[in-house]
Amino acid sequence: MKKKHQKTLARLFSRPTSGTIAWREIEALFVELGAEISEREGSRVGVYLFDEIRVFHRPHPSPETDKGAVASIRTWLQQNGVKP
Repeated sequence: MKKKHQKTLARLFSRPTSGTIAWREIEALFVELGAEISEREGSRVGVYLFDEIRVFHRPHPSPETDKGAVASIRTWLQQNGVKP
């Protein structure tokens, strides 16, 4: 895994939960982990990873992902054995 993806993963798992992670960095991490990304209705993004689909809201106008979404992503990664 590239160093930039390792940094993103470390920020996802950091406490307190960060509210300043750019969505494009998270999306790039998903792709690095083998995810298929699909555009959905509105600002939604489908992520097919770990044999399941999760749908996330792409933040706008700010590119930063909110803390609730970061916590949800962290939990999902933890449940599937991904560690920083």
